[in-house]
Amino acid sequence: MDVAIAAPRTWLLRVELEDRPGALARVTTRLAARDCNVLGLSVLPVPGGVVDELVVRTPEDVAPAALVADIRAEGGRCVGVTPADLSSLTDTTASALRAVARILDDPASVAEAVRVVLAADSVSLEPAGEPVPDDRHHLTLRTGTGATLVARRGWAPFTDVEAARVAAFGEILTAAVIQADAPTAVLTTDGAGVVLRHATAEDAASVADLHSRCSAATLFARYHAGIRVLPRRLLHRLLSPPRGTTLLALSGPAVIGLAQLVRTTTPAEAEISLLIEDGWQNRGLGTAMLRRLATTARAAGHRELIAWCLPSELAFARTAANSGLPLSVRRESNLVRISLRVTPGQNGQNQDGEVQVEVSE
Repeated sequence: MDVAIAAPRTWLLRVELEDRPGALARVTTRLAARDCNVLGLSVLPVPGGVVDELVVRTPEDVAPAALVADIRAEGGRCVGVTPADLSSLTDTTASALRAVARILDDPASVAEAVRVVLAADSVSLEPAGEPVPDDRHHLTLRTGTGATLVARRGWAPFTDVEAARVAAFGEILTAAVIQADAPTAVLTTDGAGVVLRHATAEDAASVADLHSRCSAATLFARYHAGIRVLPRRLLHRLLSPPRGTTLLALSGPAVIGLAQLVRTTTPAEAEISLLIEDGWQNRGLGTAMLRRLATTARAAGHRELIAWCLPSELAFARTAANSGLPLSVRRESNLVRISLRVTPGQNGQNQDGEVQVEVSE
């Protein structure tokens, strides 16, 4: 008879212990009794003392509540617990240096780099003048454009050390003249240069022109309804979605593509959509825009991107497959649900670097 062995899980814990000899040793002894393995330990100074950060691998049947109970039994207090991955075992200095190298190579990844450095739940770019919560669960980083990066972390408050770390990160961005929301250039498969940037209210006329140049078939594939002229209300929501972001592709002054990422009621998921002008389709532009949205999604803490397509709509499925993101496709009612995994901490691919495609009816 085959016996299934429960797979271990890894957790990141932040713990405050009583200032007495052997307190940490007694906690680790309790964890060892549950067959837990402490993989990493860091000490973070905080006002009035320190916080111990533990990376703990546990058997599948050991819940986080059991770890918290063990810590309390030794007079300690667990100030935060969250699932961890291999990046949690990386030296903080090495992690910060890798993040700097990444943004120097790709300025569009600034928000995701900050999220990784801070082990934050999400990092978003807020417009200038937008009110920002003033508490220990939020950290802000001003950018050269006047906008603000806001890091949010519900599982544990930020420490003064992390605030200093992100401030130093901001100094690097300023010295290197890197903007968190800077436009980026991409090449299509036939060598045409295209600029990707976030949409603003000033793009209304250009986005309306994009729709007027698209064929009825392209618009139907995007909206699943017959539409030729955009109502003002819809145009406003395209440019400024209340729970998401809009990315534009431009050739010269003309908008030739539009992609959206909108948060759903499930925090781990976000819904995406694409609209590419007919003459620019099948040239790799949609793939480039999806990859850029994946970077934004990881920074925001999303783990999955969802798109809804018509059964006859094969173009988006091909684009999704070409993006290199782990992919699954299934039928639901009269639509096709395409799911792309963008788990934070990964680089948009599975460990083998291959696309995983799963098709089910």
